[in-house]
Amino acid sequence: MSRKNLTVAGLVTAAFTVGLLTFALRPATNGTTREAAKVAVQNPAPTSALHSPPNPSQEKTLKKTSLSQDVEATDHLNRVDVSRHLTKLLSETDGMSSLHDKSVYAKRLQQDHGFISMLMWIDFRTQKTETFKSSFPKGTEQENKQLQKYLNTAKSAIHGHQSYESPTFTIGKEKYYFIAQRNKQKNVGIIALINQKVLGRVADHQLKNLRLIPYPKEGKYHVESVHTDNLKDITVKTGHDNENASHFYENEIVVRFQGNAPTQGQLQTITADIHCKQPRKLGYAYIFRSEKMTYYQLKSYFTNKWHPEYTEPHYMYLTNDTITKNAEGTVTPNDMLFSTYQWNLPAIETELGWNLSKGSKEVVVAVVDTGVQINHPDLQGKLLTGYNAITNGSTPEDDVGHGTHVSGIIGALVNNGEGVAGISWYNKILPVKALDNSGAGTTYSVAEGIIWAADNGAKVINLSLGNYADSQFLHDAIKYAYDRDIVLVSAAGNDNTERPGYPAAYPEVIAVAATNASGEKASFSNYGDYIDVAAPGESIASTYPDSQYAALSGTSMASPHVAALAGLVRSLNPNLTNKEVMDLMTKNAVDLGTSGHDKYFGWGQVDIYKTLQAASGNQVPLQLFPQHVRQQMNQLKQRTKNTP
Repeated sequence: MSRKNLTVAGLVTAAFTVGLLTFALRPATNGTTREAAKVAVQNPAPTSALHSPPNPSQEKTLKKTSLSQDVEATDHLNRVDVSRHLTKLLSETDGMSSLHDKSVYAKRLQQDHGFISMLMWIDFRTQKTETFKSSFPKGTEQENKQLQKYLNTAKSAIHGHQSYESPTFTIGKEKYYFIAQRNKQKNVGIIALINQKVLGRVADHQLKNLRLIPYPKEGKYHVESVHTDNLKDITVKTGHDNENASHFYENEIVVRFQGNAPTQGQLQTITADIHCKQPRKLGYAYIFRSEKMTYYQLKSYFTNKWHPEYTEPHYMYLTNDTITKNAEGTVTPNDMLFSTYQWNLPAIETELGWNLSKGSKEVVVAVVDTGVQINHPDLQGKLLTGYNAITNGSTPEDDVGHGTHVSGIIGALVNNGEGVAGISWYNKILPVKALDNSGAGTTYSVAEGIIWAADNGAKVINLSLGNYADSQFLHDAIKYAYDRDIVLVSAAGNDNTERPGYPAAYPEVIAVAATNASGEKASFSNYGDYIDVAAPGESIASTYPDSQYAALSGTSMASPHVAALAGLVRSLNPNLTNKEVMDLMTKNAVDLGTSGHDKYFGWGQVDIYKTLQAASGNQVPLQLFPQHVRQQMNQLKQRTKNTP
């Protein structure tokens, strides 16, 4: 569709608003561990437990409870994050004697993290106290007394060699708390006053998205204009450790022949001998993948029959980051909130999948949403220059929070010791702002955003938005992108209804329902015959504006899990068409509910490892072979158990 036709269609088509599809969360701190979540998905609850939707009164009560849990979980996430920042501050300023140097560091920290309202530096060696940004918020006499009480308690705690966190207290309309820490040498302490405005933003956000207040209101279609930071690419390095067999594929081999390259006839002989499809040629070398032979059998074959210049394993391309693999062969990143809060990643076999693909910067995932916090520290280097369909000429800065949260699920930096881990390590994110500061947009802005993303390099487009109106205008934009071989993924909706939502219900789009940590349908998730797959959507921790983190729930949170998987698949096997990628994700989903396709889970919950394994030709890396055998045996036992 040309820009001219797009404009004409926009004038003659009735615009309707497209609301964000977020819902409330159920925090992981409510006794649900990441391990329990994984077991629950493998052994889901009976489908009958899913067929009793709450009545309107019950639904409102559930939503109010969820909103409270929303705020509580976000409070926990950000207290952990602030504590880490203060620990880092004390460590990096250790030995600084210059007040100017400390002041520069403190001001930079406060500038990057606007929620730090005050920093008080106490040097116990000299008994000097230095305060940066020292003005306190002004409240009532009673509120000021409470603030002073908690400040004095913080001072007493660090004088007594103890760390301290106050309860949340209110000054005016804002919520705050004090946090106090000492350095490792115990000779310097720091007290910070933290503005918890993020709690108010999350509460306001969820009031709209839970439909507890009339929403959406008329948008003003205005965003702030800010300069884009200079985002640098991540350098991906590879390691060929011949003593570490875990880094190569068991049924592949790299061969460089002596002298001239083999003829077509010789290649046909080889492929027949080793049961191999056409090999890939990289420079002077060939990569052969056998359907029946191991690497060591392949090595013996080529050495004895073809006398090549060299053979070697086909090593997996990994970064130079320091990562941990446990006994199960899974990759465990060091991101601060990963182990405690991100139940959703192991639930869909993300860590095992990382052994097969961590993504590629060549495969771009577009997020058509409310924009993104461009300078969020956990998204640095992952964002491309995007587009603002709301305010022409402005950067796609997020003034709602939804798009930043969705982007973090897809691609927050992994293994950087900061915040959360995204599903993709290396896929670039293309932010497109198509929803205004009320969290809504028109068919025109959404369609324009989709078409712009399609014309600017997107291979996958995530659409965590929707409406129940079937707009031909929007459908034309969807078909425009689909016809350009783009994988489109969309959230089903959060009204617990069977009524189809769009764009999720269009045949060119993967429609995503939401599950909880027990492998059940999320209480809010829409359902219907158009659902293709399900993904985790309750209490999902991710990035949030003001360089913070929040736990949110909704099919909006489920959809980016699937979009990220599509990005990993296209990185691993760029020759696949969009239809083939969609088929791989549905065919390799973990069946939940009734056998086969059903209206609650579609074909099941996505499985990153199984899908990537299929995308790579069903090869199993040597380091994962024991787990693969156990998985096959467990599936066989389960099928036997379910056979009448």
